[in-house]
Amino acid sequence: MAAPAGTAAIPHGDMAEILPSLPLEIRCPPFPLRRYKGFWLPEAVLTELASIHARIQPRTSDIFLASFPKSGTTWLKALAFATANRARHRPSDVDHPLRHMNPHQCVKFMEMDLDLRRRDVSSLLEEFEALGSLPPRLLATHLPYCLLPESFTRESRLVYICRKVSSAYGVDARCFTLEEAFERFCDGRLYGGPHWKHVLQYWEESMRRPQHVMFLEYEKMVRDPGGGLKKLAEFMGCGFSSEEEKGGVVEAIVKLCSLRELKNQGVNKSGGNSNQAGGIKNEAFFRKGDIGDWRNHLTPAMANRLDKIVEDALQGSGFTFQEDISTTID
Repeated sequence: MAAPAGTAAIPHGDMAEILPSLPLEIRCPPFPLRRYKGFWLPEAVLTELASIHARIQPRTSDIFLASFPKSGTTWLKALAFATANRARHRPSDVDHPLRHMNPHQCVKFMEMDLDLRRRDVSSLLEEFEALGSLPPRLLATHLPYCLLPESFTRESRLVYICRKVSSAYGVDARCFTLEEAFERFCDGRLYGGPHWKHVLQYWEESMRRPQHVMFLEYEKMVRDPGGGLKKLAEFMGCGFSSEEEKGGVVEAIVKLCSLRELKNQGVNKSGGNSNQAGGIKNEAFFRKGDIGDWRNHLTPAMANRLDKIVEDALQGSGFTFQEDISTTID
């Protein structure tokens, strides 16, 4: 099979040389962004691309979780981790890892879950390599599809979750007004942006190779979390048995990973992941979880403008975002 478009012949090894010439965006703290291959990404992430491509050794049993920032990443990590590890960590266990660890500590980010000032990417990948193949190894990424390692896209299964309007438009609300954040989102000048281009690349690959790429829509998952979870488990190669379904395991995992349950865990009320750039607090990963909450913030004119931008960008692709109806992950 030919290499996926954009994943071959990318001169990541020359990044230090070409980085200063790439378009720069400094208005998205805590890190400067550069536009590379059509996407805005942190300089620190771009400098690690060559190491990631060279060092990662995926297995056919691996599951990679991909998303645009603020699009249901935390929820997907929790669901995938609880499902893959249910044999040794029953969802009802009082000492279940998700009751004392944030989902981002259970499933690491390939390109950003390390302090780039103190560790190099090799240490994270060495930890990943040391894991066994059962249950499936889980690793996450916010990288666009065109920048994933070719071995990654060729060998492993990948689950992508998308959301019609990513929460908080993918920018730090402490640094911008709503109007400023909206402008960044519309311009695509934010981590991983443009949003619709990020989504479209994964959707197109899921159409080409559905056995390797599963495309989930946040809105559909919220409306039917049990049904979505069963499809996710099947794709991951660890589907639920009839006995498990009759025994309520699916419902137990959905409850364990619900926004209300996760928010109420002590670890998610305080503390944070010191490995992630910016020292993000755990509580910041849990917002309302509502579908359609954007209606409470965007004016009709803003909504129409964004709809037109996305409609034009997706024209002819065959993909459309689902209409949303207000619902909450509870």
